[in-house]
Amino acid sequence: MSFISIRSVTKSYSKGKSMITPLENLSLDVPKGEFLALMGPSGSGKTTLLNLVAGIDTPTSGELVIQDRDIANLSRAELTRWRSVHVGYIFQLYHLVPILSAYENIELPLLLGKFSKSERKAKIIAALELVGLSDRAHHRPSELSGGQEQRVAIARAIVHDPGLLVADEPTGDLDRESADSILNLLNDLANKHGKTIVMVTHDPKAAAAAHRTLHLEKGQLIENLQPAH
Repeated sequence: MSFISIRSVTKSYSKGKSMITPLENLSLDVPKGEFLALMGPSGSGKTTLLNLVAGIDTPTSGELVIQDRDIANLSRAELTRWRSVHVGYIFQLYHLVPILSAYENIELPLLLGKFSKSERKAKIIAALELVGLSDRAHHRPSELSGGQEQRVAIARAIVHDPGLLVADEPTGDLDRESADSILNLLNDLANKHGKTIVMVTHDPKAAAAAHRTLHLEKGQLIENLQPAH
């Protein structure tokens, strides 16, 4: 059973007098617990596909089923509620709040839910432990390395225990050693914790860390590469 099932999805929008179609008639299945990398040149549709899977945008046509829910036809309000429960986001530039500690940054998504203070604390401590930063809970972003900041961002993405993680160039701003440690962490989240991860990357080494790499070209999947593990 696929965790993500995309059937004949097209995404178009008008730009001035012309119609842009970043994705056309695309179909894809992603099983639960897979770590999938998306590669392709700028304008190939990678980010559009990531935004559709994350429920940030909706397709013009086609089916987009995630965990047995067709999110293609949800209203904006329904999509917002769905995302807050089911999706965690990891960005290239971390998007941490500079005046908040690691603990407080990780707490932010939980403030939208109905968790007691003690429930929030337990979840935050578990997330910090999972990303290996238990000793950095009270440090602010300026007191952390880039790799540690990205770990805080990942802890924030997983603290509400979503089934789906979407990662947009998560190692793009890191040195190789930090990037490798983040990729190892993402692999652990997929392999040991059953998270389904969809990652956009330009870095072949980052893509090689995923279970599977798909290449997009002009809105179409052009090949399906299986890295040797």
